Amino acid sequence: MPVGPTVALMLVFLVLIYLASSVKIVRQGYEYTIERFGRFTEVAKPGFNFYPAFFYSVGRKINMMEQVVDIPGQEIITKDNAMVAVDGVVFFQVLDAAKAAYEVSELYVAIMQLATTNLRTVMGSMDLDETLSKRDEINARLLAVVDHATEAWGVKITRVELKDIRPPADIVNAMTRQMKAEREKRASILESEGQRQNEINIAEGRKQAQILEAEGRREAAFRDAEAREREAEAEAKATQMVSDAIAGGNAQAINYFIAQKYVEAISGFATSPNAKTILFPVEATQLIGTLGGIGELAKEALAGSTTAGDGRPAAPKSSVPPTRRGPFEGQ
Repeated sequence: MPVGPTVALMLVFLVLIYLASSVKIVRQGYEYTIERFGRFTEVAKPGFNFYPAFFYSVGRKINMMEQVVDIPGQEIITKDNAMVAVDGVVFFQVLDAAKAAYEVSELYVAIMQLATTNLRTVMGSMDLDETLSKRDEINARLLAVVDHATEAWGVKITRVELKDIRPPADIVNAMTRQMKAEREKRASILESEGQRQNEINIAEGRKQAQILEAEGRREAAFRDAEAREREAEAEAKATQMVSDAIAGGNAQAINYFIAQKYVEAISGFATSPNAKTILFPVEATQLIGTLGGIGELAKEALAGSTTAGDGRPAAPKSSVPPTRRGPFEGQ
Protein backbone atom coordinates (compact mmCIF):
# COMPACT_ATOMS: atom_id res chain seq x y z
CA MET A 1 0.00 0.00 0.00
CA PRO A 2 1.45 3.40 -0.89
CA VAL A 3 2.70 5.51 2.04
CA GLY A 4 1.14 8.76 0.84
CA PRO A 5 -2.51 7.78 1.10
CA THR A 6 -1.92 6.10 4.43
CA VAL A 7 -0.34 9.22 5.91
CA ALA A 8 -3.18 11.32 4.52
CA LEU A 9 -5.74 9.06 6.12
CA MET A 10 -3.92 9.23 9.40
CA LEU A 11 -3.75 13.01 9.21
CA VAL A 12 -7.49 13.18 8.47
CA PHE A 13 -8.17 10.86 11.37
CA LEU A 14 -6.03 12.97 13.68
CA VAL A 15 -7.78 16.12 12.53
CA LEU A 16 -11.16 14.55 13.22
CA ILE A 17 -10.01 13.52 16.67
CA TYR A 18 -8.68 17.04 17.31
CA LEU A 19 -11.96 18.64 16.19
CA ALA A 20 -13.98 16.22 18.27
CA SER A 21 -11.91 16.98 21.35
CA SER A 22 -12.29 20.70 20.70
CA VAL A 23 -16.11 20.55 20.73
CA LYS A 24 -17.63 21.01 24.19
CA ILE A 25 -21.29 20.08 24.62
CA VAL A 26 -22.69 21.56 27.83
CA ARG A 27 -25.91 20.08 29.22
CA GLN A 28 -28.81 22.22 30.36
CA GLY A 29 -28.52 23.19 34.02
CA TYR A 30 -24.71 23.15 33.99
CA GLU A 31 -21.95 25.58 33.16
CA TYR A 32 -18.29 24.73 32.46
CA THR A 33 -15.32 26.86 33.28
CA ILE A 34 -12.86 27.07 30.40
CA GLU A 35 -9.15 27.32 31.18
CA ARG A 36 -6.33 28.24 28.84
CA PHE A 37 -3.13 26.61 29.95
CA GLY A 38 -4.61 26.32 33.45
CA ARG A 39 -5.92 29.89 33.66
CA PHE A 40 -9.62 30.69 33.72
CA THR A 41 -10.79 32.51 30.60
CA GLU A 42 -14.60 32.19 30.34
CA VAL A 43 -17.68 30.12 31.16
CA ALA A 44 -19.18 27.77 28.60
CA LYS A 45 -22.98 28.03 28.47
CA PRO A 46 -25.32 25.10 27.82
CA GLY A 47 -25.24 23.92 24.21
CA PHE A 48 -22.51 23.63 21.53
CA ASN A 49 -19.14 25.22 22.29
CA PHE A 50 -15.87 24.97 20.36
CA TYR A 51 -12.53 25.46 22.06
CA PRO A 52 -9.31 24.26 20.36
CA ALA A 53 -7.88 21.29 22.12
CA PHE A 54 -4.49 21.41 23.84
CA PHE A 55 -4.96 25.16 24.22
CA TYR A 56 -8.26 25.20 26.12
CA SER A 57 -9.60 22.72 28.62
CA VAL A 58 -12.63 22.34 30.91
CA GLY A 59 -11.79 23.35 34.46
CA ARG A 60 -14.94 22.72 36.56
CA LYS A 61 -18.42 21.50 35.76
CA ILE A 62 -20.76 23.57 37.91
CA ASN A 63 -24.33 22.53 38.63
CA MET A 64 -26.48 25.67 38.28
CA MET A 65 -29.71 24.09 39.52
CA GLU A 66 -31.04 24.54 43.06
CA GLN A 67 -29.48 21.99 45.36
CA VAL A 68 -29.87 20.82 48.94
CA VAL A 69 -27.30 20.10 51.62
CA ASP A 70 -28.19 18.17 54.78
CA ILE A 71 -27.13 19.61 58.11
CA PRO A 72 -26.10 16.56 60.16
CA GLY A 73 -27.73 16.00 63.55
CA GLN A 74 -25.87 17.64 66.40
CA GLU A 75 -26.38 18.46 70.06
CA ILE A 76 -26.65 22.12 70.99
CA ILE A 77 -26.69 23.72 74.44
CA THR A 78 -29.30 26.45 74.69
CA LYS A 79 -29.10 29.65 76.72
CA ASP A 80 -30.76 28.00 79.74
CA ASN A 81 -28.31 25.04 79.62
CA ALA A 82 -30.68 22.56 77.98
CA MET A 83 -29.25 19.99 75.57
CA VAL A 84 -31.19 19.58 72.34
CA ALA A 85 -30.48 17.56 69.20
CA VAL A 86 -31.06 19.42 65.92
CA ASP A 87 -30.79 18.62 62.23
CA GLY A 88 -31.84 20.53 59.14
CA VAL A 89 -31.38 21.23 55.44
CA VAL A 90 -30.03 24.12 53.37
CA PHE A 91 -31.25 24.93 49.85
CA PHE A 92 -28.89 26.91 47.64
CA GLN A 93 -28.28 27.79 44.00
CA VAL A 94 -25.07 28.78 42.20
CA LEU A 95 -25.40 32.11 40.42
CA ASP A 96 -21.78 32.67 39.39
CA ALA A 97 -19.99 29.54 38.15
CA ALA A 98 -16.54 31.12 38.14
CA LYS A 99 -16.76 32.22 41.78
CA ALA A 100 -18.22 28.90 42.88
CA ALA A 101 -15.32 27.13 41.15
CA TYR A 102 -12.38 29.31 42.15
CA GLU A 103 -13.41 31.30 45.26
CA VAL A 104 -14.02 28.32 47.55
CA SER A 105 -12.77 24.78 47.78
CA GLU A 106 -15.33 22.03 48.33
CA LEU A 107 -18.44 24.18 48.02
CA TYR A 108 -20.82 21.62 49.54
CA VAL A 109 -18.65 21.00 52.59
CA ALA A 110 -18.15 24.72 53.09
CA ILE A 111 -21.89 25.42 53.02
CA MET A 112 -22.60 22.55 55.43
CA GLN A 113 -19.94 23.68 57.93
CA LEU A 114 -21.07 27.29 57.70
CA ALA A 115 -24.71 26.35 58.38
CA THR A 116 -23.72 24.08 61.28
CA THR A 117 -21.64 26.68 63.11
CA ASN A 118 -24.22 29.42 62.66
CA LEU A 119 -26.98 27.07 63.83
CA ARG A 120 -25.07 26.57 67.07
CA THR A 121 -24.64 30.32 67.44
CA VAL A 122 -28.28 31.16 66.82
CA MET A 123 -29.84 28.45 68.98
CA GLY A 124 -27.23 28.89 71.72
CA SER A 125 -28.49 32.45 72.27
CA MET A 126 -32.10 31.34 72.82
CA ASP A 127 -33.96 29.57 75.60
CA LEU A 128 -35.37 26.10 75.18
CA ASP A 129 -38.94 27.36 74.93
CA GLU A 130 -37.90 29.83 72.25
CA THR A 131 -36.10 27.15 70.22
CA LEU A 132 -39.23 25.01 70.26
CA SER A 133 -41.71 27.77 69.49
CA LYS A 134 -39.74 30.10 67.21
CA ARG A 135 -38.58 27.90 64.34
CA ASP A 136 -39.47 30.51 61.77
CA GLU A 137 -37.30 33.06 63.54
CA ILE A 138 -34.38 30.59 63.69
CA ASN A 139 -34.76 29.79 60.00
CA ALA A 140 -34.84 33.48 59.07
CA ARG A 141 -31.74 34.31 61.13
CA LEU A 142 -29.82 31.35 59.69
CA LEU A 143 -30.85 32.29 56.16
CA ALA A 144 -29.65 35.86 56.57
CA VAL A 145 -26.28 34.89 58.10
CA VAL A 146 -25.42 32.04 55.71
CA ASP A 147 -26.60 33.91 52.62
CA HIS A 148 -24.44 36.89 53.50
CA ALA A 149 -21.40 34.62 54.03
CA THR A 150 -21.84 32.72 50.75
CA GLU A 151 -22.42 35.81 48.62
CA ALA A 152 -18.68 36.00 47.84
CA TRP A 153 -18.82 32.43 46.51
CA GLY A 154 -21.44 33.24 43.88
CA VAL A 155 -24.03 31.20 45.79
CA LYS A 156 -27.57 32.20 46.77
CA ILE A 157 -29.06 30.52 49.87
CA THR A 158 -32.76 30.18 49.11
CA ARG A 159 -34.03 28.42 52.24
CA VAL A 160 -32.87 27.05 55.58
CA GLU A 161 -35.18 24.65 57.39
CA LEU A 162 -34.86 22.80 60.70
CA LYS A 163 -36.13 19.29 60.24
CA ASP A 164 -36.29 18.23 63.87
CA ILE A 165 -35.56 19.52 67.38
CA ARG A 166 -35.33 16.77 70.00
CA PRO A 167 -35.05 17.85 73.66
CA PRO A 168 -33.98 15.30 76.32
CA ALA A 169 -36.48 12.77 77.64
CA ASP A 170 -36.68 14.29 81.14
CA ILE A 171 -37.40 17.71 79.67
CA VAL A 172 -40.10 16.19 77.45
CA ASN A 173 -41.73 14.59 80.51
CA ALA A 174 -41.57 17.87 82.42
CA MET A 175 -43.09 19.71 79.48
CA THR A 176 -45.85 17.09 79.28
CA ARG A 177 -46.69 17.56 82.96
CA GLN A 178 -46.59 21.32 82.54
CA MET A 179 -48.93 21.14 79.55
CA LYS A 180 -51.31 18.89 81.49
CA ALA A 181 -51.32 21.27 84.47
CA GLU A 182 -51.92 24.21 82.16
CA ARG A 183 -54.84 22.47 80.50
CA GLU A 184 -56.34 21.55 83.88
CA LYS A 185 -55.94 25.16 84.96
CA ARG A 186 -57.73 26.37 81.84
CA ALA A 187 -60.48 23.81 82.38
CA SER A 188 -60.96 24.98 85.98
CA ILE A 189 -61.07 28.61 84.88
CA LEU A 190 -63.59 27.84 82.16
CA GLU A 191 -65.72 25.82 84.59
CA SER A 192 -65.71 28.64 87.15
CA GLU A 193 -66.53 31.14 84.42
CA GLY A 194 -69.42 28.95 83.36
CA GLN A 195 -70.75 28.73 86.92
CA ARG A 196 -70.37 32.48 87.33
CA GLN A 197 -72.23 33.14 84.10
CA ASN A 198 -74.93 30.67 85.15
CA GLU A 199 -75.43 32.44 88.49
CA ILE A 200 -75.51 35.79 86.72
CA ASN A 201 -78.15 34.48 84.33
CA ILE A 202 -80.24 33.11 87.21
CA ALA A 203 -79.97 36.39 89.13
CA GLU A 204 -80.85 38.33 86.00
CA GLY A 205 -83.86 36.10 85.44
CA ARG A 206 -85.04 36.60 89.03
CA LYS A 207 -84.56 40.33 88.65
CA GLN A 208 -86.62 40.41 85.49
CA ALA A 209 -89.29 38.26 87.14
CA GLN A 210 -89.49 40.62 90.11
CA ILE A 211 -89.66 43.61 87.77
CA LEU A 212 -92.44 42.01 85.77
CA GLU A 213 -94.27 41.01 88.96
CA ALA A 214 -93.97 44.57 90.33
CA GLU A 215 -95.22 45.95 87.04
CA GLY A 216 -98.12 43.51 87.18
CA ARG A 217 -98.99 44.58 90.74
CA ARG A 218 -98.76 48.22 89.72
CA GLU A 219 -101.03 47.62 86.74
CA ALA A 220 -103.48 45.66 88.90
CA ALA A 221 -103.46 48.42 91.54
CA PHE A 222 -104.06 50.99 88.83
CA ARG A 223 -106.96 48.96 87.48
CA ASP A 224 -108.40 48.49 90.98
CA ALA A 225 -108.08 52.21 91.71
CA GLU A 226 -109.75 53.00 88.41
CA ALA A 227 -112.58 50.59 89.19
CA ARG A 228 -113.03 52.06 92.68
CA GLU A 229 -113.01 55.54 91.17
CA ARG A 230 -115.71 54.61 88.70
CA GLU A 231 -117.68 52.88 91.45
CA ALA A 232 -117.39 55.98 93.62
CA GLU A 233 -118.49 58.16 90.71
CA ALA A 234 -121.50 55.91 90.12
CA GLU A 235 -122.39 55.93 93.83
CA ALA A 236 -121.98 59.70 93.96
CA LYS A 237 -124.19 60.04 90.93
CA ALA A 238 -126.81 57.76 92.48
CA THR A 239 -126.64 59.70 95.72
CA GLN A 240 -127.06 62.95 93.82
CA MET A 241 -130.07 61.57 92.00
CA VAL A 242 -131.65 60.38 95.25
CA SER A 243 -130.88 63.74 96.88
CA ASP A 244 -132.54 65.51 93.97
CA ALA A 245 -135.55 63.23 94.33
CA ILE A 246 -135.84 63.94 98.07
CA ALA A 247 -135.42 67.65 97.44
CA GLY A 248 -138.28 67.39 94.92
CA GLY A 249 -140.61 66.07 97.59
CA ASN A 250 -140.24 62.33 96.94
CA ALA A 251 -139.59 60.86 100.40
CA GLN A 252 -139.52 57.31 99.11
CA ALA A 253 -136.06 57.82 97.61
CA ILE A 254 -134.40 57.54 100.99
CA ASN A 255 -135.69 53.98 101.25
CA TYR A 256 -133.28 53.02 98.44
CA PHE A 257 -130.16 53.51 100.56
CA ILE A 258 -131.76 51.94 103.62
CA ALA A 259 -132.72 48.83 101.69
CA GLN A 260 -129.28 48.64 100.03
CA LYS A 261 -127.41 48.75 103.36
CA TYR A 262 -129.88 46.33 104.89
CA VAL A 263 -129.39 43.81 102.09
CA GLU A 264 -125.60 44.14 102.31
CA ALA A 265 -125.69 43.49 106.05
CA ILE A 266 -127.87 40.42 105.62
CA SER A 267 -125.51 39.16 102.85
CA GLY A 268 -122.54 39.59 105.19
CA PHE A 269 -124.23 37.46 107.82
CA ALA A 270 -125.12 34.81 105.28
CA THR A 271 -121.64 34.51 103.77
CA SER A 272 -119.74 34.41 107.09
CA PRO A 273 -117.75 31.13 107.31
CA ASN A 274 -118.19 30.88 111.12
CA ALA A 275 -121.89 31.61 111.32
CA LYS A 276 -124.17 28.60 111.59
CA THR A 277 -127.24 30.40 112.92
CA ILE A 278 -128.31 33.94 111.97
CA LEU A 279 -130.35 36.08 114.38
CA PHE A 280 -132.00 39.09 112.78
CA PRO A 281 -132.09 42.12 115.11
CA VAL A 282 -134.98 43.66 113.19
CA GLU A 283 -138.41 42.54 112.18
CA ALA A 284 -139.11 41.08 108.83
CA THR A 285 -141.95 43.53 108.26
CA GLN A 286 -139.44 46.38 108.24
CA LEU A 287 -137.52 44.70 105.44
CA ILE A 288 -140.76 44.14 103.56
CA GLY A 289 -141.71 47.73 104.05
CA THR A 290 -138.36 48.92 102.87
CA LEU A 291 -138.56 46.73 99.81
CA GLY A 292 -142.02 48.06 99.21
CA GLY A 293 -140.65 51.57 99.33
CA ILE A 294 -138.06 50.61 96.76
CA GLY A 295 -140.83 49.23 94.55
CA GLU A 296 -142.81 52.45 94.79
CA LEU A 297 -139.68 54.41 93.98
CA ALA A 298 -139.07 52.28 90.92
CA LYS A 299 -142.67 52.70 89.74
CA GLU A 300 -142.49 56.45 90.11
CA ALA A 301 -139.21 56.53 88.23
CA LEU A 302 -140.72 54.52 85.38
CA ALA A 303 -143.87 56.66 85.31
CA GLY A 304 -141.83 59.85 85.30
CA SER A 305 -139.72 58.69 82.35
CA THR A 306 -142.79 58.08 80.17
CA THR A 307 -143.69 61.04 77.90
CA ALA A 308 -146.84 61.91 75.92
CA GLY A 309 -147.04 61.95 72.20
CA ASP A 310 -146.58 65.73 72.01
CA GLY A 311 -143.32 65.59 73.99
CA ARG A 312 -144.82 66.51 77.39
CA PRO A 313 -144.78 64.17 80.37
CA ALA A 314 -147.76 61.88 80.51
CA ALA A 315 -150.20 62.44 83.37
CA PRO A 316 -150.24 59.73 85.99
CA LYS A 317 -153.09 57.32 85.72
CA SER A 318 -155.74 57.61 88.49
CA SER A 319 -156.86 54.53 90.25
CA VAL A 320 -160.44 55.95 90.63
CA PRO A 321 -162.62 55.20 87.58
CA PRO A 322 -164.27 58.24 85.97
CA THR A 323 -167.92 59.00 86.90
CA ARG A 324 -170.33 58.35 84.12
CA ARG A 325 -172.76 61.09 83.34
CA GLY A 326 -176.45 60.61 82.64
CA PRO A 327 -178.08 61.73 79.48
CA PHE A 328 -179.39 64.85 81.15
CA GLU A 329 -176.26 65.87 83.13
CA GLY A 330 -174.26 68.82 82.12
CA GLN A 331 -177.05 70.49 80.33
